[in-house]
Amino acid sequence: MALSGPEPSARIAYGTAPSQFVELFRPGGQGPFPVVVLIHGGCWTVAFGGIRQMHNVAGALQKQGIAVWNVEYRRVDEAGGGYPGTYLDVNAAMKALEESAGKYQLDTNRIAAMGHSAGGQLVQWLAGRALIPKSSPLVPADKLRVRDIVSLGGLADLRAEKNLIRSRCGRDTAELAGQPSSTRPDVYADTNAADLLPNGSTTYLINGEYDQISPPRVASDYAARARCAGDRAETLVLPGAGHFDEIAASSASWKLIFPVIQRALQGRSEPK
Repeated sequence: MALSGPEPSARIAYGTAPSQFVELFRPGGQGPFPVVVLIHGGCWTVAFGGIRQMHNVAGALQKQGIAVWNVEYRRVDEAGGGYPGTYLDVNAAMKALEESAGKYQLDTNRIAAMGHSAGGQLVQWLAGRALIPKSSPLVPADKLRVRDIVSLGGLADLRAEKNLIRSRCGRDTAELAGQPSSTRPDVYADTNAADLLPNGSTTYLINGEYDQISPPRVASDYAARARCAGDRAETLVLPGAGHFDEIAASSASWKLIFPVIQRALQGRSEPK
């Protein structure tokens, strides 16, 4: 919670609610700049984490000539958050990126999405948006395709990991995926990243060795499922690290994470 970093270059609202905005960290000089879409964690609640915590890695990326699109969104305990609001906010943030790219010299042909914890779930979901059933309100309006994903301690498989999510975060399926109905019997069909496969993405799943919120086993299970479906997925276990080393640019873990981000922006991964 004490992680800090520089202030953003700009703040762009994509809605009228207090949490509907993004922060842009733009490098100096002339672009176009590669872009990392950054989504914070915090167990989908206002009680933990938050967008300011991500200023630490956003500033580190900015220094390396990478623009950062740092996304705030309505959490489950905010008005309009949960299903479908949280996902609609991510879609709206991506639409704002599409519309703002020219103004800020952002290269949307070189784009990767990185999320931490609950944000890992959202960036992994982002990769599969094209597979969302057309009847869903979550079908995106933008045309951006994010094919390279970095999930830091992500909790992406809402179906398989619902008990872990409940025990570690106190969140239930209904909060994150909505209630089943006659027109929407399977609440995971448009919310669960693991159900939106194959989507043509490469996912890098990174976890601390001692992460108790999202243990390395969560990443290896998801990677196996993605590979079985035909997508590319790699796992990386950070020696001696916990859940928050992953988003501290001063940590030893960052030296292992940053090369992965560089690879993701190049989009030249080979399956493993």
